[in-house]
Amino acid sequence: MASPRLSPFNSRRLLAIVFLFPVIAQAADTGTLATEATGNGLQAIDWFIIATYALSTLFLGWWFSRKQKDTSEYFVGSGNMNPLLIGVSLFATLLSTISYMSFPGEALGKGPVYLTRILCYPVVFLVVGFILLPVYMKLRVTSAYELLEKKLGLSVRLLGASLFLILRLFWMSLLVYLTAKAIAIMIGVDENYIPWIVVVTGGFAITYTSLGGLRAVVITDLMQTILLYGGALLVIGTITVKMGGFSWFPTEWQTDIWDSQPVFSLDPSTRLTVVGSFLSVLIWYCCTAGGDQVSIQRFMATKDAKTARKAIGMQLIVSATVAVTLFITGFALLGYFQADPQLLPAGMTLNENADKIFPHFIAFHLPPVVSGLVVAGLFAAAMSSIDSGVNSITAVVMTDFLERFGKKPESERKQVLVARGLAVGIGVAVVLSSTLIEQVPGNITAVTTKTVNLFTVPIFILFFFALFVPFANAAGVWIGVSCSIFTAILISFSGPIFGMNEQGLDPVSFEWISPAALLVGISVGSLACKIFSTNRTDPSTA
Repeated sequence: MASPRLSPFNSRRLLAIVFLFPVIAQAADTGTLATEATGNGLQAIDWFIIATYALSTLFLGWWFSRKQKDTSEYFVGSGNMNPLLIGVSLFATLLSTISYMSFPGEALGKGPVYLTRILCYPVVFLVVGFILLPVYMKLRVTSAYELLEKKLGLSVRLLGASLFLILRLFWMSLLVYLTAKAIAIMIGVDENYIPWIVVVTGGFAITYTSLGGLRAVVITDLMQTILLYGGALLVIGTITVKMGGFSWFPTEWQTDIWDSQPVFSLDPSTRLTVVGSFLSVLIWYCCTAGGDQVSIQRFMATKDAKTARKAIGMQLIVSATVAVTLFITGFALLGYFQADPQLLPAGMTLNENADKIFPHFIAFHLPPVVSGLVVAGLFAAAMSSIDSGVNSITAVVMTDFLERFGKKPESERKQVLVARGLAVGIGVAVVLSSTLIEQVPGNITAVTTKTVNLFTVPIFILFFFALFVPFANAAGVWIGVSCSIFTAILISFSGPIFGMNEQGLDPVSFEWISPAALLVGISVGSLACKIFSTNRTDPSTA
């Protein structure tokens, strides 16, 4: 069968997206660009670097589309991809935009305690690598939610797939919007241009993802990770040179800026603690690896459990390295602007506008070329969020809805074309919904945890019961997952629901969402499964 080629429709779409990119540059050249005493924003060479990177992603998407003959190649790279590349892709997919945007601001404005999250990584590797992966890799599937129907029936499969779709659509919308907002600061345009930035960013990601499938996503994720990490190093290096050494590194707790962040606190409203961060991130990683199609799809793209274990190990190593680097970036920014506070724009403070300091520095305090490379890194981070989410959502829609109900095209060529069409439609939906995210207030770290992670634990609970609980049944699992979601919502929005405390904090911190949702879901679900258990016959064998 001949490999699918770039159709006239795709060619027109590609050209349209290419010509959208100059819109932002034109805004910068016609007076919208903000100028400061410290610099004039991005220069022509910076725009050239950004455009070169964006166009290279389109080329990769077209290149890999030439070799696609079936949906196995499109969705899981035929199941034989390099585990180290898969590990880097896992990092870029799950943490790139969040890390790049939130870690420097968190370190600068709140303190270093959130970095202690990396202490849980060895435990994550053991749990995922030696408990979850051996079970999952025996069951080779395109969509992870196929596994649910075999044990718990169709309703639970559709529940898992639907929760995943909601989770990833909102996740992509939020992160793309936050990234576009930062890019607007970097290039010095008014926030009215944010929708255009979202369109351009989403347009490139949709194009190379819909054409190239998972192989294009994984390769571009590698490029994005290199740019992302290199950008942070360039910021640290620039500040070190400007300040004549490492005098920017904080040697004591910044009491006038940072929060109180103890090892543990009996007060549930304490925003961050070492123990709370450890548990929250540990549970998030394990639940994402064991229930999220984005992760499971990448594991299925490797040869076996051993190679998949290498992938999760690489993901954690890269995550820890980048997290430390980005926190150091936050410390460097703090020291730089504490030494010269007049360099901050009027009305911007270190503790109240911490999330805006990093993009502002990139635009107005980095030399040309360096600025272009760093903005390309942020642009790359946004696209990694879109590309992986779009590809995984497309796999779920194709497998759990179209194929399951007999609507999947018969020929492999048509299946690939339908998959590409779905990828475009999903990407457009994300771009459109991103324009509504401005209604979500707060620090990036807190907002992300409160919103896009609401369903992470409940989805994993479905797999926990399906794969590890012999007496599980659909009725009990529905009850357990419903209680888990309800618990997560109560904690996420405890402030609006129950009122803020005297310090203006939520009565229950966002770091307890995952632990509480997991405990309630498994406890209530187990009890409900016992109550509704009429027999223990596996429905797949009935």
